[in-house]
Amino acid sequence: MAKSRYAVGDGTIDRARELRRDATSAEKLLWQVLRGSALDGHKFRRQQRLGPFYGDFVCQQQRLVVEIDGDMHVHTTEEDARRTAFLQREGYRVLRFSNAEVLENIDGVAHAIASALAPSPSHPATPGGPLPLPRRGEELR
Repeated sequence: MAKSRYAVGDGTIDRARELRRDATSAEKLLWQVLRGSALDGHKFRRQQRLGPFYGDFVCQQQRLVVEIDGDMHVHTTEEDARRTAFLQREGYRVLRFSNAEVLENIDGVAHAIASALAPSPSHPATPGGPLPLPRRGEELR
């Protein structure tokens, strides 16, 4: 049996479970799009520990972290910048969306994530940078 990266008693599993249990409406909605490799066959995990942080949604294969920022993130921009810098140093690309973006334009958010997973000349992925969101109702591809 493989040994976990984190000791059972360090609280990692409990904290991840707590974060999943207390997910926002936006996180729950996006998880319905990402779960079960539903987005172009890419596997995502929720509330994955990455060093001292937890990524909201992580695709290890593509080294992509998707963060959903609620209203509280208005007051944590410095912490968010530190988190993003750490993740980028570790080789991850970070996409950030607000709760409102997810709730009001889930198709556009899914399209932006799909574009980051499979960059093309018409939609290049910029590490750590935002991607344009298609308008509601536009096809994912």
